[in-house]
Amino acid sequence: MRIDIISAVPELLESPLNASIVKRAQTKGKVEIRTHNLRDYAYDKHRMIDDRPFGGGAGMALKPEPFFHCIEKLIDERDYRHIIFTTPMGKIFEQSDAKRFSLAENLMIIAGHYKGIDERVKDAFATDDLSIGNFVLSGGELPALIVADAIVRLVPGVLNDSESALDDSFMDGEYIAAPVYTRPAEFRGMRAPDVLLAGDHGKVEEWRRERSEELTKKWKERNNSSEQRYG
Repeated sequence: MRIDIISAVPELLESPLNASIVKRAQTKGKVEIRTHNLRDYAYDKHRMIDDRPFGGGAGMALKPEPFFHCIEKLIDERDYRHIIFTTPMGKIFEQSDAKRFSLAENLMIIAGHYKGIDERVKDAFATDDLSIGNFVLSGGELPALIVADAIVRLVPGVLNDSESALDDSFMDGEYIAAPVYTRPAEFRGMRAPDVLLAGDHGKVEEWRRERSEELTKKWKERNNSSEQRYG
């Protein structure tokens, strides 16, 4: 898989893309991630990538020309099944989306910044509009990293058996994974559940299923309450 991320501030992407599982995926050759500095595609002498939005208002908007130059260059080189546009108005990113994107050979993520990107970029290229929640960030780099991380860990061969994504929350529909405990069995008066220490795998699986259902119910109640209050 190859992931291309276009950003006005690519230095925000460097450290997370070169650490932990994402770095390992690239070292293994399972994933190739390329970042593209929008300024490299601004061809005026000042390398301008932003301007004042029509109609006035505070802040600056990212210009269309650098995005078109960059995206069209990439499209000429390979086929992209998904071109993802990070935006507050997008569909909330979910595990089902990560699964779907992980099947692609090539995908592109367009990260906005400042007051946003000229709408003509989205109209011309975006296949998917995504948001990571109902709040405002300084730019689309963090959402781009979150989307990339969630996708990369699902690519076959990236995780080893002990890190298997099959037990993750939301991998089996809308279910939260059961809590986990490790050694020591007792710490500062807090003891791991006896069922996990007894070695009966059938009872362990039953406990995990019950705890997963309980946590999922609480999660849904909490989110439904938030929607009623703020929706």
